[in-house]
Amino acid sequence: MTQTSENVTWLTQEAYNKLKEELAYLTGPARTEIAAKIAAAREEGDLRENGGYHAAKEEQGKQELRVRQLTQLLENAKVGTPPAADGSVAPGMVVTIAFDGDEDDTLTFLLASREYASSEIETYSPQSPLGSGVMGHKVGEDAEYELPNGRKASVKILKAEPYDG
Repeated sequence: MTQTSENVTWLTQEAYNKLKEELAYLTGPARTEIAAKIAAAREEGDLRENGGYHAAKEEQGKQELRVRQLTQLLENAKVGTPPAADGSVAPGMVVTIAFDGDEDDTLTFLLASREYASSEIETYSPQSPLGSGVMGHKVGEDAEYELPNGRKASVKILKAEPYDG
């Protein structure tokens, strides 16, 4: 999954379906659950000193923010196919790089938007300095990206394979 400058987000069908399911849950059963929590906490009395009520309202706010994010994301989504396994770095690929030519100092990450992030693998956005620096390069090539301090760093692309998680 990646975002382009026109605010279009490219998703695999699997990712689109997963996000649709999350949105359906948040706008259905999850809303009912949080409304019940708020109602139960409201019945406990004085709302100014009711920690359960304030916690439930905060949870509701976070949930509604996620609903808005998902709605916007899905409205601007284009469903496509996963990237080809041709050795080119593209969104949806698991990339392994070596820093400064030292093939022992490596990093493996998923090049994708944060919607794809999981605890299984570190995720870098295609818009991040490293992500944009390696984008389009092929296995075996060197790529350069800008560090936060303005200096340049180089990496070598060791692997680029489609994410299957």
